[in-house]
Amino acid sequence: MIKNPLNIIDKFGRVHDYLRISLTERCNLRCFYCMPEEGVKLRDKANFMTSEEVLGIAKTFVRLGVKKIRLTGGEPLIKKDAKHLLLELGKLPVELAITTNAVLVDQFIETFKEAGINSVNVSLDSLEEKSFNAISRRNYFDRIKANIDLLIKNDFHVKINVVVIRNLNEHEIPDFISWTKNENIHVRFIEFMPFDGNQWNWDKKVSYKEIMQIAKDRFGEKCIFKIEDAKNDTARNYRLIDGEGTFGVISSVTNPFCDTCNRIRLTADGKIKNCLFSQDETDLLTAYRKEKDIETLIYAAIRDKKKERGGARAFDDGFVENMKNRSMTTIGG
Repeated sequence: MIKNPLNIIDKFGRVHDYLRISLTERCNLRCFYCMPEEGVKLRDKANFMTSEEVLGIAKTFVRLGVKKIRLTGGEPLIKKDAKHLLLELGKLPVELAITTNAVLVDQFIETFKEAGINSVNVSLDSLEEKSFNAISRRNYFDRIKANIDLLIKNDFHVKINVVVIRNLNEHEIPDFISWTKNENIHVRFIEFMPFDGNQWNWDKKVSYKEIMQIAKDRFGEKCIFKIEDAKNDTARNYRLIDGEGTFGVISSVTNPFCDTCNRIRLTADGKIKNCLFSQDETDLLTAYRKEKDIETLIYAAIRDKKKERGGARAFDDGFVENMKNRSMTTIGG
């Protein structure tokens, strides 16, 4: 494959210009769909990228045509020197964004502004305090809601990520959509996806079709209209007819968006995952520390990307049972 310094392209012709970097596997919440109940195995900090290594590897991706970087975790804001790293990454010629649980957002508002971060995704799976605390196994609901309000007040583009799980929070879908009526906020319902340790099965899944039917039953089909999705968007997006904000559905399980995928994931321990569901990884950090050529590794990893779902045709029980993927908190989403 001929290297083009402006493009990282897979064998299906998809240009990959969006890099998601996990800054840490650690988190100050314990959401059961993301982190196994027993937590994740603690490893020596030498196994993970330092802030300097994150920056150096990120610069390589930018040279290869990456135009957007999103920082994830675990919880990215608990990484040591997070403020310094955000400011340094903000100097790169990319769109910089972040996904956070918002527990610490009030300590980073000015850093976000200085780093040029305009878009903040917040994970919030319930608008009911008791339910949220049960999902997250922590008691930060009031702080998170206050910090979301703080982001809105400071004119950030705020997306709320809601993992929808049957018999847990699907009854709140209308409440989340109602939030978009008078607030310029963007809610994205995410189908429950299988990862190591999260006890996924089909019975817990609420599909895109079901989510939209719940919305139509509550608000009326004529009061919901489809809006144009951005190129490479993972969500199918909608707006209430009189709504200030929007809502959408990310249907990775029942109706994947793989044909337009442009994403590369870099884990906190310096591995490329060319798909969220890929069971193969490429170790960049070891090569980087040995001052070897990581560009060749990047091109090869993306060239070998499967057409969809990391090579799985469907998330049937057999695939999930034999899946050798990480837990979500160690991937970075």
